[in-house]
Amino acid sequence: MAKVKLTKGELKRQRDLLRQYERYLPTLQLKKQQLQLEILRQNATVEEKKRLEEAKHRIVEAWAGLFSEQQVNMRQLLGSPKLSVGTRNVAGVDLPVFAGAEFLDIEYDLFSVPLWVDRMLEELKILISLREEIKITEEAVMILRKELRITTQRVNLFEKVKIPESLGAIKLIKIYIGDQMANAVGRSKMAKRKIQAYYEEEMLS
Repeated sequence: MAKVKLTKGELKRQRDLLRQYERYLPTLQLKKQQLQLEILRQNATVEEKKRLEEAKHRIVEAWAGLFSEQQVNMRQLLGSPKLSVGTRNVAGVDLPVFAGAEFLDIEYDLFSVPLWVDRMLEELKILISLREEIKITEEAVMILRKELRITTQRVNLFEKVKIPESLGAIKLIKIYIGDQMANAVGRSKMAKRKIQAYYEEEMLS
């Protein structure tokens, strides 16, 4: 703790600081809880989407051999999807949210491609969308973890440093001022006794 001025002005300043810390701390603690809950929720979402992604991947993998046999270029038929990403605010933190993937409607000759191509295109679209959603949700979790780390540091600073420092300073100043007041009273009484003794001596002489 830095050296504290043992004055009434410093006592007021430390009391004001303590009130600020005690008012702000519950807000930080609430934010910390909200961030922790959101991380758990987002992680659960990632796990769920990964299970779906694995299931879709197995379906696509089972059909993979047909691509080369029939010489079908699925990548060309899919094209490059246009991703839509929104934002959501959680505990004062803006998080990316996957809003969807839009695929170009590429026309192809229905008579020259196998019947299963339509089904595979739909499965691949779902698979790609799931992978993008997982990626964006994991990015949101990283942002949340960073904010949680900062918030936890602030909570610890207030709980373990700032509030104890102010309480210690207030106690120290109050003791000092109390001692000064007691000494002043003692000096006043002593002066009064000396004056009383002086007058008594004057009266007797």
